Amino acid sequence: MENTVDKIIITVVGKDTVGIIARVCTYLYENGVNVLDISQTIVSGYFNMMMIVDMSKAQKSFLDCQKELDALGEDIGVSIKCQKAEIFEKMHRI
Repeated sequence: MENTVDKIIITVVGKDTVGIIARVCTYLYENGVNVLDISQTIVSGYFNMMMIVDMSKAQKSFLDCQKELDALGEDIGVSIKCQKAEIFEKMHRI
């Protein structure tokens, strides 16, 4: 099994507006978080993005990033949730 200690799953959901990806990715860049994979879709005007990021070189703790991304989501009108990949994988194991 791949090491998932520093990997985080970020989901972004809400009404589609200009700049959602830019704002989220700018925050990640400014805090030393590397985007490993990204997928986004827009369905009937609703934006949905899932990112897998690496926090091994992050300048802030997971909890600080989680709180700040939540606040960023409120600011731009979307819901941003962060979850550690190792927990996500254990919860969704069949």
